Parts: sequence; C-alpha cells; structure tokens
Amino acid sequence: MPISMFGLGTLLLVASLTGRYGLAGLVSAASSVGYAVCAPQAARLADRFGQGRVLRPQALVYAAAAAALVGCAELRAPDWALLLSAALAGASMPSLGSMVRTRWSVLLGDSPVLHSAFSLESVFDELIFVIGPALVTVLATEVQPASGVTVAVTACLIGTLLLAAQRGTEPPVIAPVVPAAARPGEARRRRIRIPARGLVTLAPVYLLLGSMFATIDLSVVAFSEEHGHKPLAGFILGTYALGSAVGGLWYGSRTWHTPAHRRFAITLILVCAGTATFWVMPGLGALDAVIFFCGLAISPTLIAGFSLVSQQAQPGRQTEGLTWLTSAISVGVAGGSAIAGHLVDLGGARWGFWFATACGAGSVVACLVGLRRLRVVPPEEPAEWGDAGR
Repeated sequence: MPISMFGLGTLLLVASLTGRYGLAGLVSAASSVGYAVCAPQAARLADRFGQGRVLRPQALVYAAAAAALVGCAELRAPDWALLLSAALAGASMPSLGSMVRTRWSVLLGDSPVLHSAFSLESVFDELIFVIGPALVTVLATEVQPASGVTVAVTACLIGTLLLAAQRGTEPPVIAPVVPAAARPGEARRRRIRIPARGLVTLAPVYLLLGSMFATIDLSVVAFSEEHGHKPLAGFILGTYALGSAVGGLWYGSRTWHTPAHRRFAITLILVCAGTATFWVMPGLGALDAVIFFCGLAISPTLIAGFSLVSQQAQPGRQTEGLTWLTSAISVGVAGGSAIAGHLVDLGGARWGFWFATACGAGSVVACLVGLRRLRVVPPEEPAEWGDAGR
C-alpha cells in the first residue's frame, strides 16, 4: 500500500498544511531520492545475507522516520526538517516489489509461467494503485491531512514483517560471481559491472517514466482542485491504475512470440502517446475516460521491463538489478515532483500535463536509441558485457 499512498499522501499532507505545491513536490522528491540512493544497497544486502535479515530493521526505521515527517508537518517545522525526515523515510522504505519478484524467479526459473507470475504481480500492484490513491486522498482531505501517511506506514510495517516471516519462499543466498582479472587494472572495471546489461537503456527510460507519473499525479490533483472537486483526484488516479490492471491481466494471460524488447518499445510508445492528450481535456469526466485507456499499456510496459532485467541479471544480483529499476523510477519521481510542483504553481495543471508529455517523449527516444541492448542474448551468443558493464 505505501507504494501507492506514501508519495501522494506526503504531497497532500504538505500542500494541505502549507498551501505550497512547490514545497510539497520538493518534500515528495526528497523521499524519492532517499529511496533511489538506498534501495539498491538494501537489495544488495538482501541478496548477500537474506531478505528477512534486511527487511525487519528496514521496516522499523521507516516507521520511525515517517512518524518524524508527520510530526514536522503538523508542528509547522522549517522546510529543512521536512526535507530531511522525508529523505530518511524514503531511504528506509523496503523495496518489496523487487524482493517478491526475485522469489518468483527463484521458484519458477526459466518456466514460461514466470511471465504470468510477473504479470500477476503487476496486476496486484495496479489494484493497489486503484485503492491507494482514492483512499489516501479521502483520508487526507476528509479526515485529517496526516491520516493518509499514517495508514500507509502502518500497512508497510505489517506487510513487511509478514513477508519477512515467509521463510519457505525466501531465495537462498548466492555469492555474486566475480571473475578473476586478466591484467592489472581490469579487476576494478569488473567490480563495477552492472547487474544486467539492459539497465543501460532501461534505467533512463524508467527515470523519465517516473517523472511522467509523478507529474501526472500532481497535475491531476491540481486539475481537480481547479474544477472544484479536489477529493476526486484520487479516484481519477485510481481509474488510471484500473486501466493498467486490466491491461496487465490481458497481457499476462497471453503467450507472446514477439521478443520482449519489442513489446516493451511498443507499449511504451502507447503509454506516452496517451499522455500527450491530457492537456486538452475539458473537464474531469473527459480526463477520467481518457486516462483509463492510457493506463491499459502501463502494466505491459513495466512487466516487459522487469522480465528483461530478470532474464539478463547476473547470478546473485537479481534483486539488486530489479531494484535499480524502481530506484530509477524514484529518481524520476523526485525530479518530476519538484519541477512539476513549480510549474503547477506558475501555470496550473495544464503546464504540468505538458511537462508529463515531454517526459514521455524523452523515454521513447531513450528506449529506441538503446533498444539493441534490451535484446535477450541466447546462451550461445556472446553478451557484450564489456561496454555495457562500464
């Protein structure tokens, strides 16, 4: 639940108490930066020492940091205190999605059913995004500004501890493969090799997608407020996620013969083309209808991206590789929240939708430029790790 609730809840909390979308975007961005920096390190520790030993302390630290954020907001603390507590909360937020997908990968291996498992996970994620935004918006606007964040943190603490207790599906600890250096100086270059070569392309694509999603979230809130129905923002964002869930169910129930990297490019283009229409919507009803159809391609895009990294990941670094994707999205969310907040303050929601369109176009360009690296190399073909790894 905090995947869909914490960022929007933080934005609504700060915006409601200060009336400043720019500050709200910066605080949300600080949380995303903290997550982006620390989540891959936590994933690396989970690969090395086991998920349970990492998740339990993470959940406790996250709960404490989020409580500090709520306290700072309620007490009207200085801006730096809000930013610091938000960054600490983001840095300690558990990356459950990557760890669950790693469990599926270990359990199913190269079975074709893994495609369906990843699709099912994405559908669950989207169902969370149907419920979460609507719930956190109602809580923050109709109950108390801090209640949305509080519910999200409570759900995270309970869910993380429950997952950590599932020892039967916890992946075994596998030491990363570190090849011996052939000559002086080569060992250092090998140590910085990325977990999966496709990340060279996928990381910037996911970063720009994160900026696009964050901008859409904030712009929909502002658009709803401009039309006198701010509480409906969560339901419109829920419609966006509902479309993604429907698309994920359809995508996951089919057997695909088209290579995953091509499917990724096609669905990405569809997502970004739909986003380009948001700025011309005349009202909330029209936006809600269009945003559903645009959402149909989101889950297939994310499913394909995660599948590509899972297939390309080095032994013992799968969780880390998957987490780099979520971290890239978080960096994008950080930048998108900060920039879009100021754009909305200056020119309203339509300026935000324009910026979301620009982010989507950039992600398509990045994907097409690096599409060759996304191709899954058969075992008999040499993978060009030398260039990608550096």
